[in-house]
Amino acid sequence: MSCPVDHAQAGRSPTGCPVSAQAAAFNPFEPGYLQDPAGTLAWAREEEPVFYSPELGYWVVTRYEDVKAVFRDNLLFSPAVALEKITPATPEVLRILDTYGFAMKRTMVNEDEPDHMARRRLLMDAFMPERLIAYEPIVRQMARQYMDRFVDAGRADLVGAMFYEIPLTIALKFLGVPDDGAEQLRRFAVAHTLNTWGRPTPAEQIEIAHNVGRFWQTAQEILDTMMARPDGEGWMYESIREWRRHPDIVTESYLRSMMMAILAAAHETTSNATANAFMTLLTQRSAWEAICDNPALIPNAVEECLRVAGSIIAWRRVATADAQVGGVAIPEGGKLLIVMASANADRRHFENPGEVDIYRENAVEHLTFGYGAHQCMGKNIGRMQMRVFLEEFARRLPHMRLAPGQKFDFLSNTSFRGPEALWVEWDPARNPERVATAALKESLPFYIGPPAKDGITRPMRVQAVASEGDGLVRLVLADPAGKPLPAWTAGAHVDLIAGGFRRKYSLCGLTGDRSCYQVVVQREAGGRGGSRHFCDVLKAGDTVQLAGPKNLFRIDEGGNHHVLIAGGIGITPILAMADRLKAMGASYEFHYAGASRRKMALLARAAQDHAGRLHLHVSDEGTRMDLPALLAGVNTATRVYACGPDRLIDALETLAEAWPEGTLHFEHFSTDATLLDPAREHAFEAVLKDSGLTVPVRADQTLLQALQGVGIDVPCDCGEGLCGTCEVAVAEGDIDHRDKVLSKTERAANQRMMACCSRARGERITLSL
Repeated sequence: MSCPVDHAQAGRSPTGCPVSAQAAAFNPFEPGYLQDPAGTLAWAREEEPVFYSPELGYWVVTRYEDVKAVFRDNLLFSPAVALEKITPATPEVLRILDTYGFAMKRTMVNEDEPDHMARRRLLMDAFMPERLIAYEPIVRQMARQYMDRFVDAGRADLVGAMFYEIPLTIALKFLGVPDDGAEQLRRFAVAHTLNTWGRPTPAEQIEIAHNVGRFWQTAQEILDTMMARPDGEGWMYESIREWRRHPDIVTESYLRSMMMAILAAAHETTSNATANAFMTLLTQRSAWEAICDNPALIPNAVEECLRVAGSIIAWRRVATADAQVGGVAIPEGGKLLIVMASANADRRHFENPGEVDIYRENAVEHLTFGYGAHQCMGKNIGRMQMRVFLEEFARRLPHMRLAPGQKFDFLSNTSFRGPEALWVEWDPARNPERVATAALKESLPFYIGPPAKDGITRPMRVQAVASEGDGLVRLVLADPAGKPLPAWTAGAHVDLIAGGFRRKYSLCGLTGDRSCYQVVVQREAGGRGGSRHFCDVLKAGDTVQLAGPKNLFRIDEGGNHHVLIAGGIGITPILAMADRLKAMGASYEFHYAGASRRKMALLARAAQDHAGRLHLHVSDEGTRMDLPALLAGVNTATRVYACGPDRLIDALETLAEAWPEGTLHFEHFSTDATLLDPAREHAFEAVLKDSGLTVPVRADQTLLQALQGVGIDVPCDCGEGLCGTCEVAVAEGDIDHRDKVLSKTERAANQRMMACCSRARGERITLSL
């Protein structure tokens, strides 16, 4: 990446690097940032993904992989500054706080290891799915009661009417705190946010300091009452009892700080996230109508709303030693603002990230809840309430719309986002319960946690079926209503679901054509039946289900020269890559190998669109591909992309051992390690180093299933060891690698494994989870 900085004009960061004009102008306290944090930082994601902000005195991190890497390493990037005042307190403010006995210290979000995980282990039980499910009927009953108050009014501010009070009431019940004084707690929470993450004027700081001080005193009074009678129900009571049992781990100082912090955090984030979700879906009317028509889409709609408009938009870390983030040097003591809202809009991880797509298969990979050892403990409480609210509104007020002309105002701060009011309107005469009792039918079966992958599919119509050669069928798929499909990029794939089969296929049409998707299916007579069904049974007019698109095989557009290699059906992603490189005017060569021309899909289009760049290697014509010869000129500026059978990838990996790291990129389209045979497996234990848990993995289950069974969020896409989504870090123990993702070098390092298929060679493996 070329340097975006005008060295003659810029100031300098603490490392001596010039600060660009855009970095110098970045100000998260201006309205534009809260209105659209991801859009405000779009320039940074493309030009300067890690930059120093003189306004803040922080390095700002904007890309998905960089934000995730900072979260993952909580030793190198300490959370100690997470609750530090981003605007330093004046001496007068410190004096005022002192008069209230304010003594906020470490809480769950800003403490280092080993203290953090030791406490977290003792206090996690209340957050487990089997405990949280008891709150779902309470939330639903409250939602219905609150809606009864305004359902016939035709107009309401949803924040004031229920989105604030219900999360607050549930939070207090969860904590075991009496639910009186709600309005006072709201003022206190606003003061806490401004005090910690805002930029108030010196005069404003005085008033805020008094409210923060009163908040501290109120929290201590509540805690003292609970400590005097510690046999009550609720998470704070459980914490008090753990304090009595383990005072060296759960200290009194921790309890007193946590009491205040949790009173704010436990409801503000859910309230804001809910308001953001409704604002997002009602703005994108087709998405709102889709969940009203099919409430089964609501769990994934929640995840997509958390990605697009989460309530926690940025968090903070401090480097404990000299480090690098995204290739940028961060000195010891350097503070980082890691912007999850920007990471969630990174096109390198999410296809068409600027669109609201409630069918997005990897929406759950958003970073709104953080990542790693400090991931939000209350994430499933928030998900649960958002789902219940959406279900109730979808069945009772599907015709509701945003009131026109309203302006959304947000509290000025770096890290939390939610509208102060959300006005909606509807015609009460059209309320479904007035015209049909069916509107009051029972809700769908409920579960706690992220959405089930199998439920995230969109209906599609088979528009055309065409032969592409012997045993090769091209399917053209379109939206049943003729709506534009989500955009996709070269290398993307979809899951095709029909007849009880689910298989992955790379998209091979034109990326700019959103009227349809195209895939090519190779019929495998000896396969498991999916390809035979798709080739022999599907016909134009049929309805199928589709998941995606998702891209795990992207082009590194920074290379000087690109070598594209396709073997057989591996042509599908490679042809799309060739199209992209041609459109860019990039330097590329295109090699396509097959047994015979009649078995080479998309050959006519490849020859027509890439004449002069396409080199055919056809076995029955005596023109086999000589990999060492055609790749003899590979250098540091070369990028090699390949898709094809195992023997092709194996040969390329052998050659790549002599190439610079990162030269070879490949994708398999099949795996022989997808089925688990309990008779041939052995049980083992997975020790989760960060969580202090030991998880037994039976012979008849995958590591992924065992982890998810104890509430550990590990995302998964393919479930076949092809995509890399379920990767976990390994701290100790030999790995039985069965994936098609890691290179030979990566496998030999013994530091990463795919939880969906790979296993421990011995009786125990230690994971950094």
